[in-house]
Amino acid sequence: MELGLRGKKVIINGGSRGIGRAALDIYAAEGCDIAFFSRDAKRVDETVTQLSGAGVKVFGDALDMNDGAVYEAWLKNAVQRLGGCDIFIHNASSSGAQATTDWDKTFQLDMMGAVTGCQTLEPALEASGNGSVILMSSTAAVETFIYPQAFNAIKAAILTYGKQLSQLWAAKQIRVNMVCPGPIAYPGGNWSMIKDGMPELYDKTLSEMPLGRFGAPEDVARAMVFLSSPMASYITGSNLVVDGGYTKRVQF
Repeated sequence: MELGLRGKKVIINGGSRGIGRAALDIYAAEGCDIAFFSRDAKRVDETVTQLSGAGVKVFGDALDMNDGAVYEAWLKNAVQRLGGCDIFIHNASSSGAQATTDWDKTFQLDMMGAVTGCQTLEPALEASGNGSVILMSSTAAVETFIYPQAFNAIKAAILTYGKQLSQLWAAKQIRVNMVCPGPIAYPGGNWSMIKDGMPELYDKTLSEMPLGRFGAPEDVARAMVFLSSPMASYITGSNLVVDGGYTKRVQF
């Protein structure tokens, strides 16, 4: 399906594995130029090589996002290398660093990663004329999940931030939407580790999945890419739950 993304410039943080990587594969196939980073230099190099095969520009760097000044400088440099920014995906999270109970790290990565990214890229997104932002949250933000922890609470804060930002930026023709994935399983991901370390939790969660399986990164990535594309040009301020029916709440 042609989503109208060819030639768009995409900046994403945390893009070398899982949902972020799956999204980059789709963006590259759609003809987008890409800038991304991850903490793992080897995976970054592998991702650049593979995505470049699609004939698009790909800039990848190894970066520790905990340093806010370095992160901001990287974002500005990404705009320069790409020649602009049409789409910003805030994907990096304490979940990927196995630090969901660490309040300081989760606030820095999940919350300030979103705020710094949006504030820094606002001029480029406005200049695009059709800017789009996707802030990754979680179903752990919309209903109680396992136990109280930093990840759940701060992912909920991202929903409020994104909704308010969508109203502020609408006049600038920048759309802001949030995506809440449910449990997503892939090799090396959190749920693969839970399967090995806490099989009872894994089996219980699987038994509660109406579709009978965990989500795959591609299940979420396809929704993200659509929501950021011109095909979703009248959608802003929305929170898209992609969970295979796992959550039980009714969303009005």
